[in-house]
Amino acid sequence: MGAQILIIEDEARMARFLELELSHEGYTVSKASDGRTGLDMALAGGHDLILLDVMLPGLNGLEVLRRLRNEKDVPVLMLTARDAVMDKVSGLDMGANDYITKPFSIEELLARIRAALRTGAPAARRAVPLRCGELVLDPARHTAAYGDTPLQLTYKEFLLLQTLLENRDIVQTRDMLLETVWGYDYAGETNVVDVYIRYLRQKLDDAFGVKIIHTVRGVGYVIKGDGT
Repeated sequence: MGAQILIIEDEARMARFLELELSHEGYTVSKASDGRTGLDMALAGGHDLILLDVMLPGLNGLEVLRRLRNEKDVPVLMLTARDAVMDKVSGLDMGANDYITKPFSIEELLARIRAALRTGAPAARRAVPLRCGELVLDPARHTAAYGDTPLQLTYKEFLLLQTLLENRDIVQTRDMLLETVWGYDYAGETNVVDVYIRYLRQKLDDAFGVKIIHTVRGVGYVIKGDGT
């Protein structure tokens, strides 16, 4: 039996087309035609990948993704309109593994599905809380705080901070962070790591007057054991 794929798509003809093509490729397919039903099915588990349309009745795709990422790390491939740049950015920030723009070829979709299934979900590595000084990150609950102050992190910021905390005192190169947080098949800008490190520093170092994330010039980034 092939991987199990959940299609959350309200356009009946598109959903049926995807169901037939994916079934023909050997995947086991289930469908939902609105956001609330799709979220319930996704949270129930058992799926290896989710195809999630952005424009959905009930709950839109981005809200479905946000709620899903609070509990599960199943790979998600977003289906977006051609000019919906902010939907793509928001989806990737909230934890989508990839996106594909409508209209698309079935060959491209299948290739992206294979890539997402290979890469999997990097967040599902560790369930115990990670601590460094006043900083506490709980992967199981997908929460983070500095002292008594909760941190509002995007999905990628959370994964990046989790990776650095899991490797305290071990310098992580940009390539290592790209591979772990963004996946083997990431094809975006190579400076994305530096951009997200800057986001984290704004929410941690700048906000609390501390220095948690250190730069090792010419190598990468590290969090030291005592958080200083």
